[in-house]
Amino acid sequence: MAGDIPGLIEGADGKLRCAWHGNLPDYQTYHDTEWGRPVTADIRLFEKLCLEGFQSGLSWLTILRKRENFRDAFDGFDFRVLATRPESEIERHLQNAGIIRHRGKIASVYNNARRAVELVEEHGSLAAFFWSFEPQAHERPDVFDFDALRANPKTEVSTRISKLLKKKGWSFVGPTTVYAFMQAMGLVNDHIEGCFCRAEVEHERQKLKRPITAN
Repeated sequence: MAGDIPGLIEGADGKLRCAWHGNLPDYQTYHDTEWGRPVTADIRLFEKLCLEGFQSGLSWLTILRKRENFRDAFDGFDFRVLATRPESEIERHLQNAGIIRHRGKIASVYNNARRAVELVEEHGSLAAFFWSFEPQAHERPDVFDFDALRANPKTEVSTRISKLLKKKGWSFVGPTTVYAFMQAMGLVNDHIEGCFCRAEVEHERQKLKRPITAN
């Protein structure tokens, strides 16, 4: 059955899902309960953008399995707290084998925390800023074309957000990273047609009260 629809895989429970989780239990749970479901909580948005930055050059599964370690290391990704931390924190993290010990990516968390505080002051919340870029139908790629999605993991909208964030001083926010963030946080619904989660996610998106930017 799944073989008739590119990009889908059938689980042990008989349900069809996007194939990228490979039926690995923790990855499947992430797919079923988190990926694509709309998020408006600022700390979760900040966390995901940081973790997508850590993922650069790696697999999301690697990051997912270290996520609790990252949360412990970075104050639960409370960007208001992180923005007050001294640069010396970076050296401490470089000794932490439980996270990705990449100096640039670690430093980026603290830099982006300060930029996040500024963005909240400007727009009222991170959610209001990011959701203001929710793509319209004509701005979306063909989500039913699995090969096209894999070949072009960025869009005009993610490129626009990336350029704006970089202009504001953010780091590790390239257009591919931003699009992965958009997919995960529900700004788009990229569950493949036929995946049982697609309709659930779309229902949540329809019910969502979009945050409004202060400017």
